[in-house]
Amino acid sequence: MSRLLGGTLERVCKAVLLLCLLHFLVAVILYFDVYAQHLAFFSRFSARGPARGLHPAASSNTNCSRPNATAPSSGIPEAPSAGPGPTAPLLAPCPDSPPGLVGRLLIEFTSPMPLERVQRENPGVLLGGRYAPPDCTPAQTVAVIIPFRHREHHLRYWLHYLHPILRRQRLRYGIYVINQHGEDTFNRAKLLNVGFLEALKEDASYDCFIFSDVDLVPMDDRNLYRCGDQPRHFAIAMDKFGFRLPYAGYFGGVSGLSKAQFLRINGFPNEYWGWGGEDDDIFNRISLTGMKISRPDIRIGRYRMIKHDRDKHNEPNPQRFTKIQNTKLTMKRDGIGSVRYQVLEVSRQPLFTNITVDIGRPPSWPPRG
Repeated sequence: MSRLLGGTLERVCKAVLLLCLLHFLVAVILYFDVYAQHLAFFSRFSARGPARGLHPAASSNTNCSRPNATAPSSGIPEAPSAGPGPTAPLLAPCPDSPPGLVGRLLIEFTSPMPLERVQRENPGVLLGGRYAPPDCTPAQTVAVIIPFRHREHHLRYWLHYLHPILRRQRLRYGIYVINQHGEDTFNRAKLLNVGFLEALKEDASYDCFIFSDVDLVPMDDRNLYRCGDQPRHFAIAMDKFGFRLPYAGYFGGVSGLSKAQFLRINGFPNEYWGWGGEDDDIFNRISLTGMKISRPDIRIGRYRMIKHDRDKHNEPNPQRFTKIQNTKLTMKRDGIGSVRYQVLEVSRQPLFTNITVDIGRPPSWPPRG
């Protein structure tokens, strides 16, 4: 019995030993097979080069960190493109209601206002007072015309306030200061005619013209300096008039006409020397050609005027009332087609274009009484 039990135990031990040996052989075979696979895997990367294998972006011609970045030059000539591409990306139209408007503004004229400060405040304005929004395409190109003489102090405040306003309104615009040379009687409307012609000489794409006195600053940037289907009167509520329209036919201070509208009324009259009357003549011209005046809401069309004494050589025109009554007879012969002047100097300043002109002198008026 003991001999039988001993034989059985011996066979079991041999079987266990055989299984252990078999397990060892299988393990050795698997080890060498995996080692061979790893060796082949790393050999493929070694053949490509270590830098490329570990840092593919470092050796690639594509800059993966910036999707729109320009790839570095490889020294290999590139294939020619199918055709010349656009020189600048096409921008979407500017919105009708600009998103950056502030609304009611605080306007004051007591702080010192050097031109250097105004220039620092408007880095995007180009030489000559030209500006275009970088993020959209405006529907119009606007020329702002200022009749001028001896008002440097007022001009600094005007530029300080108007450039930021016009930029927030997403306008493509240029500022033209039409400076009357000499000390003869001032002629506002004739200077505006000159500004219309000279602005078009510089840029024929101007299709909207804003005519602004240099001492008037809007108190709300929602008063958009654009042209519409009808001539526009912007300055409808000045502080000097108690923020009310002085009379229904008032068209003074700041107004706007498209190029077509301006030509339709033969521009402005040239024969109003001295203060007063020309804006009423312009109102008559608009009415006589079948157009109507458009105005902003009185809460938006508010303006502050820089207080000043009446200019020398800008006394009230004694003939203004007679001339206003005869607009229908004079508008065809007196206007943009008959204006005569001589340009003495064109100076493109950082914030505006100054055009100094000789517009002649008024005719001798017969003594009154």
